[in-house]
Amino acid sequence: MPKEPTRLPRPELDLDPDHPHVADWFHYADLLTDAERADLRRVREFLRAEVAPVVLDAWDRAEFPMQLVKGFAGLDLAGAGYADPPASRLFLGFLHAEISRVDPSVNSFYGVHTGLAMGSIHAGGTPEQRRRWLPAMARMDSIGAFGLTEPHGGSDVAGGMETTATRDGSGPDAEWVLDGEKRWIGNATFADLIIVWARDTDPDADGAVRGFVVPSPSDGMTITKIEGKQSLRIVQNADILLDQVRVPESHRLSGGSGTFRDAGLVLQRTRANAAWGAVGVQMAAYELALSYAAQREQFGRPIGGFQLMQDLLVRMLGNVSASLGMAVRNAQLLDEGRGSDAHSSLVKEFCATRMRETVAMGRQLVGGNGVVLENRIAKYFADAEAMFSFEGTREMNTLIVGKAITGQSAFVR
Repeated sequence: MPKEPTRLPRPELDLDPDHPHVADWFHYADLLTDAERADLRRVREFLRAEVAPVVLDAWDRAEFPMQLVKGFAGLDLAGAGYADPPASRLFLGFLHAEISRVDPSVNSFYGVHTGLAMGSIHAGGTPEQRRRWLPAMARMDSIGAFGLTEPHGGSDVAGGMETTATRDGSGPDAEWVLDGEKRWIGNATFADLIIVWARDTDPDADGAVRGFVVPSPSDGMTITKIEGKQSLRIVQNADILLDQVRVPESHRLSGGSGTFRDAGLVLQRTRANAAWGAVGVQMAAYELALSYAAQREQFGRPIGGFQLMQDLLVRMLGNVSASLGMAVRNAQLLDEGRGSDAHSSLVKEFCATRMRETVAMGRQLVGGNGVVLENRIAKYFADAEAMFSFEGTREMNTLIVGKAITGQSAFVR
């Protein structure tokens, strides 16, 4: 009789920073410059040494490993998208794919901070506001969150926003009083500042939505972690209650349009990044399934030698290759100034849908062992569900693209 349970094959990601990804079948990474590939090598080394060893336990406990912030700061890439000149969208896309490949929750943390929070200040802030907040955020001395969605406003948050902003006073000494509730706000439990979007109550504002940089903590602001999530468990999503929260006029983002249009510009950028996150998850699922198929034996030989298992692997590789190709081309168009919100919406819809299929096939190939956390595929399978919905549901992105190709809006209000 055995004295302990049999150790079964464990699928593994190849985390060697010098090895090309087996999921990059068409060598899209060759489109990067030598300098960009060198930066990604540093990222992969950080992910191998500091992120991969801790994420399974962190996911199981639904806690964010705060020690990772220092490691990300050491990469000195958080401000790359806002430098002069900025990093290419192609590089930033591969960066998000690399992080998501190791853990999509960690990529979500990074994307909320660098894309949504920093992006809001960059798109909507004055030069003085950019100088005030972005350098510390680029160093990751100050962590940001993005307060847009509400209990009754997800896809319809722009038109149905209930959080209000009431101006008290006039001129530069005026204050704004924020009241309302936000939900699903990532990073909120430990953020140093939160970009809060609220509807201006002034009748002359015509319902305009304004952005505000709200320090955390602030008097009147209550933040409560959302418990019991079964997807992206490392991400610290929270409910935020705003009860007469006062911020000075200097904290109102006033360098852009001063309306929800600024948030729209940010969301276009982060929607494209979300597609890259979905690519990274597919890469991981394929690599794990391929690793398992080479080790697991049934009927006297590795299951990778069976026709039906090869069919699953090829379908997975087709999904990730098509998703990667679309994400790459979209990044190139954005770098050339020819990309659009509809382009990014189609890429997000396609990549997220293919991701859902790919992780399911990976879990299927790994069989019953695929539901055990230590085999990793279960985590990607669960995380894909939140990623399928955030940054625009499939339905909303479909309507954005549908309007672009037909010239007719199918949105109903």
